[in-house]
Amino acid sequence: MRRQIFPLIACLACATAAAQQDLRPEGPVAFVNGMLLDGYEAEPIHRAVVVVDDGRIVAAGPAHSTPVPAGAQLVDIGGKTILPGLIDAHVHVDLIGHGDYDRYYRFLRGTERLAEVMPIAAKQMLRAGVTSAIDLGTPFDILALRERIERGEIPGPRLTISGPWITRIYLEGVPDSYQVMIDSPREAAARTRELIAQGSDVVKLWAGLTPEDYKAAVAEAHRLGVKVHAHLYHPDAIRYALDAGVDVLQHVGSARNPPYPDDLVARIAHDHVPVVQTIAHRIWVYPATVAFPERLLDPVHRKDMPPDIYAEVIDSFENFHRLPYFHDIGPETRHSKLAARQFIDAGAVMGVGTDAASPLNFHTEAMWYEMKALVESGMTPIQVISAATKTNAEILGRFKELGTVEPGKLADLVVVDGNPLAHIDALADVEIVVRDGVVWYAESAASGPVVAIGHAF
Repeated sequence: MRRQIFPLIACLACATAAAQQDLRPEGPVAFVNGMLLDGYEAEPIHRAVVVVDDGRIVAAGPAHSTPVPAGAQLVDIGGKTILPGLIDAHVHVDLIGHGDYDRYYRFLRGTERLAEVMPIAAKQMLRAGVTSAIDLGTPFDILALRERIERGEIPGPRLTISGPWITRIYLEGVPDSYQVMIDSPREAAARTRELIAQGSDVVKLWAGLTPEDYKAAVAEAHRLGVKVHAHLYHPDAIRYALDAGVDVLQHVGSARNPPYPDDLVARIAHDHVPVVQTIAHRIWVYPATVAFPERLLDPVHRKDMPPDIYAEVIDSFENFHRLPYFHDIGPETRHSKLAARQFIDAGAVMGVGTDAASPLNFHTEAMWYEMKALVESGMTPIQVISAATKTNAEILGRFKELGTVEPGKLADLVVVDGNPLAHIDALADVEIVVRDGVVWYAESAASGPVVAIGHAF
């Protein structure tokens, strides 16, 4: 069954290459005079040169030993930092930050208007420097969005998708096409197989599953060469997932529970099972909004959204402290003092994912908020940047192509104003994004050669 989709994938790859080629600059482009963070936990390269051509990085290093090809377009990024394209290991392209899930899906009439909101999310992610993302829980409508992005019709990141999640608990208020209900391990395996045949790149296991469910789904996914991500909070469920061989633990350590037992944390760390905490989406974003509710009125949302969608999103924030999503924000904030740093202190493999765009957690800001939260929880800026690039590429299984700035890899780059090693908030000031060699630029960077070779967001 898996074999039957290979020709389709090959055709899509050819079409993608052709579409990206049409958008790329002609000839090599050299980014010069910036500080380079190459994705490794290493010292920065100052006064760096990064050369891209035909969608690939062809050179990267200090200016004195990295020649610029004759005829290359020069983009002076003095005073700025260039780093690998960010990879978000947990997004929801169907969401745009609306305050209440039930109300949001009623407004969209189920999935009827998904095709309107998903391009907004995709554009906002790319604008925030996210060049690749793992979508964990959007119906297969997302396949059409991915094709539009790869054809170059709309800006957006490279998407790895789970499609619907597998669960024994029906989530009221969410359309049926988001969730696959099971009632036995045998059915868990069968539904896993069906999801992969329909287009799931990874499998997402949600709540209420038995130990046997986890084992059956993971065994079937691994038989087909597909990784499994599990939505987890409770220690018992985490143990079930570990026993079954789940590949990535999502939400673990995000403070929905009190701190975890030391033996469980140590097991995760010693077994090198990646942890994607998504810690900012409640316990950092909520107090930031209390302190500065004006962030909800960022003009970019009015610019990106049709008037009726914008009005609905803004109206959903009224009395946001009463929204169901933040019902337990008090204890979660208290738990976070320890829970958010447990896995960091234990030396676990840390990925970076945002759960964007859950309530108040816009795609425009989610990635830098998450990275800031991880720094405030004990990681150094270079550790977080490496986690969001190199480690996330490893989680994707695409480290040979993504995650670091070195010759031969895909030309996925981000240029930010300032020095994120000194102030991680500098990641909020994304000026240029390169994805597959295609150059995109923010309004703040709309000058000089980048305008001639690139595309405005």
